[in-house]
Amino acid sequence: MNEPLPPPFGDLTCQSLLFDLPEAGERPTPAPEGGTPRLRRAERHQVVFRPLALDALLPPEHEARAVWAYVEGLDLDGFIKHIRAVEGRAGRDATDPKILTALWLYATLQGIGSARALDKLCTEHHAFEWLCGGVSVNYHSLSDFRVAHGEELDALLTQSVAVLRAEELVSLERVAQDGIRVRASAGAASFRREPTLQEHLREAQAQVQALKAELESDPSTAHDRQQQARCRAAAEQQLRVAQALAHLPEVAAKKKPADRAEARASTTDAEAHFMKMADGGCRPAYNVQYATATDSQVIVGVDVHTTGSDLGQLLPMVEQIQDRYGETPQEMLADGNFAKHDDITTLAEPEYGTTVYSPVKGPNNKANDRYTPKPTDSPAVAAWRQRMVTAAAQVIYKLRAATAECVNALARNRGLQQFLVRGRLKVKCIALWFAVAHNLRRALTLRAGTLQGTVNPL
Repeated sequence: MNEPLPPPFGDLTCQSLLFDLPEAGERPTPAPEGGTPRLRRAERHQVVFRPLALDALLPPEHEARAVWAYVEGLDLDGFIKHIRAVEGRAGRDATDPKILTALWLYATLQGIGSARALDKLCTEHHAFEWLCGGVSVNYHSLSDFRVAHGEELDALLTQSVAVLRAEELVSLERVAQDGIRVRASAGAASFRREPTLQEHLREAQAQVQALKAELESDPSTAHDRQQQARCRAAAEQQLRVAQALAHLPEVAAKKKPADRAEARASTTDAEAHFMKMADGGCRPAYNVQYATATDSQVIVGVDVHTTGSDLGQLLPMVEQIQDRYGETPQEMLADGNFAKHDDITTLAEPEYGTTVYSPVKGPNNKANDRYTPKPTDSPAVAAWRQRMVTAAAQVIYKLRAATAECVNALARNRGLQQFLVRGRLKVKCIALWFAVAHNLRRALTLRAGTLQGTVNPL
């Protein structure tokens, strides 16, 4: 049984309440027509504090988690040995190489190649924020880390393939090779002949000397940021022109004797050379070489060349694979641009034992059969000609397009359109990041296929 409420609530009546209550069964009076409605409006400037764990930002199946798990399984001691911040010494703590490696691998898979863009994503995108794990990063440290560890990245590629080989997911029995020409970070107008380069070098040296004299006459300007920036710019310009002059003989050596006086080098990226691109144009670029295992589509070799021709690139790649894994491929698949007779002869020797599958170019005289051995052919070249006319060789060669060309296309789709760094060593670092990221994705796919009893395609 309900008891009456004690004072002060027991004596309340409708007249004493703040709002009048309707009688039982009586409907509330509707709002007058044209009245202003009461709404809950968005207020985005109000500071809100809410408890949130970084681990709750991503679902369990998110790819960023797979990238982190992959990185945790890598041996990154080569990156750690360069860290100067150690216990017992003053200085700021260094960022864990695992974080920086995971950030760049995931960024590469997402087609992000700019350190500034990655820096911004680390504070605005949940996946990158989760990979950071509360550790702040900046574009400068990201950019430096990306190109400062060429040897370590090269070892990382070897390590990634060795692990998959131990799991019997990758075989070196058959390897396909193909080149991809990538635009350099240099413009056509930056290429100069030797007289112009000599003149620019004298101007740059004079400017550096003038700035030094200005600093000596007025030491107070040494702390002026604008003055420091001018000094750095002048020194960098002098260095780039000197590098272009030093690289000029290499450029001239690739030209005919009559054309060597016309050799030009870039004052922006001295090692970049003009190459014929896929669209038919001719632009400053680098020739990136990828070697791919046909059974798994895993990249097993990476190299960067400053010449646009693929001729003669087959033997160096086989030697690289031998140095990495202690054995050579039984078969190498490459397009007709790679077919150098000396390489085919050398690779057939017992030291390598590699059979080359590459199209035979047509003779100048259409009446001659390209597959008929010539008197000047070595036994290996003669065997190569006779081999490529067979149906079995044609079937094997078709695997090249499904592996090497496919890998190059994936690299293009992931942003390998133009390098944002300069110099062959830094360019090779970028090529290695693409290779390691590609192998990461392939490792996940191959292991998932093994668990399901199948091998999934790319």
